[in-house]
Amino acid sequence: MSTILYLSYDGMTDPLGRSQVLPYLIGLSEKGYRFHLISFEKKDSFHKHSKTVKELTNSAGIEWHPLSYTKNPPVLSTVLDVVRMERKSKELIRQFNIQAVHCRSYISGLVGLRLKRNLGLKFIFDIRGFWADERVEGGLWNLNNRLYASIYRYFKSKERDMFAHADGVVSLTSKAAEFIINHFKVNPANIHVIPCCADLDFFTRTNINTSISNRIRQQTNINHHAPVLGYLGAIGTWYMLDEMLVFFKRLLILKPNAFFLFITPEPAEVIMEKARKIGVPTKHIGVYFASREEVPSALALVDISIFFIRPTFSKTASSPTKQGEIMGMGIPLICNTGIGDTDTVVEKYACGELVDLNDPLSMDQTVTRFDAILSIPKQQIRDGAIDYFSLKEGVNRYETLYKNILSTAITTNQ
Repeated sequence: MSTILYLSYDGMTDPLGRSQVLPYLIGLSEKGYRFHLISFEKKDSFHKHSKTVKELTNSAGIEWHPLSYTKNPPVLSTVLDVVRMERKSKELIRQFNIQAVHCRSYISGLVGLRLKRNLGLKFIFDIRGFWADERVEGGLWNLNNRLYASIYRYFKSKERDMFAHADGVVSLTSKAAEFIINHFKVNPANIHVIPCCADLDFFTRTNINTSISNRIRQQTNINHHAPVLGYLGAIGTWYMLDEMLVFFKRLLILKPNAFFLFITPEPAEVIMEKARKIGVPTKHIGVYFASREEVPSALALVDISIFFIRPTFSKTASSPTKQGEIMGMGIPLICNTGIGDTDTVVEKYACGELVDLNDPLSMDQTVTRFDAILSIPKQQIRDGAIDYFSLKEGVNRYETLYKNILSTAITTNQ
């Protein structure tokens, strides 16, 4: 049995950990892999969800080693967390026959690189995105600030080292993989493209609870005859709320009874205030915070789903988690061009419409095609999700990566 150390600076009690880490590890555990999982947990999320995560990891045979996430003081707290991650990693390596370290994103990658160099572990760099560039393009690191400029240069240097020494690289998109091959001269055989997959046994129309759907309809005042545009997930730094509301404002000209349902943890007033500034009547907007268990039933109210993401360099590596989930429900998509492999997926599976936000006419052209988009067969969209975003296929791809790397792994039991 192969034993792998999995390092994540994201928490398993956060939604991201529960949707984009644990399902893969549980699937790989069923295939015979043993995991020691180190993650950094936020206090409130850990208090609410640690019992659930512990039950999931215990039932899968995953040894979970949660550490507390520290936010303050900025920068120094992250440095201290990296030290704690490395210290705990070495403790586990001394105790168990760990053969490889699987690192989720760049903070974990710093530790994985040191374990590779110092202890000879196989090193898997699961990049998730071009993290340092995301921080800059998202406005979190101002390069006019000497401290952040220095941190950016440090991570860009380490990024090159991590690509150079990784035994395997996981990219969410083919576009990012192509850039990595050309820019960092990485052997194409070492790169595995695995998008953000979805549990399509959960995101399926057979999992709709009509009583929940009806309750959400009543709470958000959706008219039974209204065509519903929907948005799923947090908005945060990258999603273009203004542009999505502008699209809806234009849709209202064609469909005066249309409704925009936001299934999101964002405060309703933030969305309503934006709508008022853009000139969208708030009676046409509803905001609902759905638990994970409620999401399929909430999505059942949506006729077409929309998401616009800021098209920056770092987003060439982006695979929106929501895309596979929405397609699994058979819901057509409206999204903008230039985001990871989204264009390729929409065109290959004919599951929606692409909007070029640089073309003033593109948005209106998509509005006029609203009925045509509605007519896309739900099963066709779901079949595309099964082919591209299946969690089972994602687990199989990780298994292929593990087999390739662990066939020559050095045993590090000490």
